[in-house]
Amino acid sequence: MTKLFLALALAGGDWVLALLLLASVVSVAVMIERWRAFRSAGADTETLVRALSARLDAGDVAGALVVARGAAGLEGRVAAAGLERWAMGPEAVEDVMAAALIGERLALEKRLIILGTLGNNAPFVGLFGTVLGIIKSFNDLAVTGSSGVSVVMAGISAALVATAFGILVAIPAVMANNYFNTRLEEMAASSDRVSRLLLAHLRGAAPSAR
Repeated sequence: MTKLFLALALAGGDWVLALLLLASVVSVAVMIERWRAFRSAGADTETLVRALSARLDAGDVAGALVVARGAAGLEGRVAAAGLERWAMGPEAVEDVMAAALIGERLALEKRLIILGTLGNNAPFVGLFGTVLGIIKSFNDLAVTGSSGVSVVMAGISAALVATAFGILVAIPAVMANNYFNTRLEEMAASSDRVSRLLLAHLRGAAPSAR
């Protein structure tokens, strides 16, 4: 078993650098794809709230549904889901909008785990490559019989490239993951605002409806 691990170590850290390069490409691809998804899910909440309030104040539920369906983004889709079940009462509408929001969150959270995983583990992968490089450097020194501080330092400096590359991959992944999660929470809060507005109108209209 020791010989197997030694053979792996003596292969050096080049394959680790290749793995990190692949991880960086995947990370960038996920960032671009998620940015497009979040951009399409964004909405002008203030405009939507004013338009829905105007329709509901006038008792025009059908018009409010048209506004919600025409609005871009997560908030409009959640509002439309509630307005489509308007006649079912406040409890049902609240549950429908909560379910719609959960579905929207799941869609936006898709593949964010990749960024979180790379952000947390890429430095350790780079450190692993550095350890392999150092082991190979000392083995090469022993085999060739070379000596001297400059020879040792040259091997170690080359091995440390893997650690630097791992950190370079991790930092953008962590920043992007934090940004997308923050945007998701902001969108969820905006959707909750719209949902509460609809429920307030529905509960206010419920006594007269009966």
